[in-house]
Amino acid sequence: MMDIHQILKQLPHRYPILLVDRVLELEKGQRILALKNVSINEPYFEGHFPHRPVMPGVLMLEAMAQAAALLAFDMLGVVPDEKTVFYFAGIDGARFKRPVEPGDQLLMDVRLERTKAGIFKFKGVTRVGTEIACEAELMCTQRTIA
Repeated sequence: MMDIHQILKQLPHRYPILLVDRVLELEKGQRILALKNVSINEPYFEGHFPHRPVMPGVLMLEAMAQAAALLAFDMLGVVPDEKTVFYFAGIDGARFKRPVEPGDQLLMDVRLERTKAGIFKFKGVTRVGTEIACEAELMCTQRTIA
């Protein structure tokens, strides 16, 4: 398990783009279960959509990628620094099954499928309760920047 203080040491993201509040389960090199509390105070709800606030799908994908990065960093035994970034390399099969609204708790269940030549492939499923909100295959890579 990881609380917000440990997450902040691992991920370079900060408000308003930090989308992981807690790690509930972590199976080294295999799987992570992370939580995002969705609040009406999120800045994107002001415009998406004012009459019926809904979390943008791309942010659900970003939340899964942030959880995937935590899994990868734990597997590699590294703490990223300001010269390390974990980028999307691809997204396949993204499907959105239900809207995510203020007050929901988004659970990101991300599994490492394989890693090859510095590319990590993950299968992610986000749920609200037992209902699937979003699912996708994510490819990510770690890079050092100058």
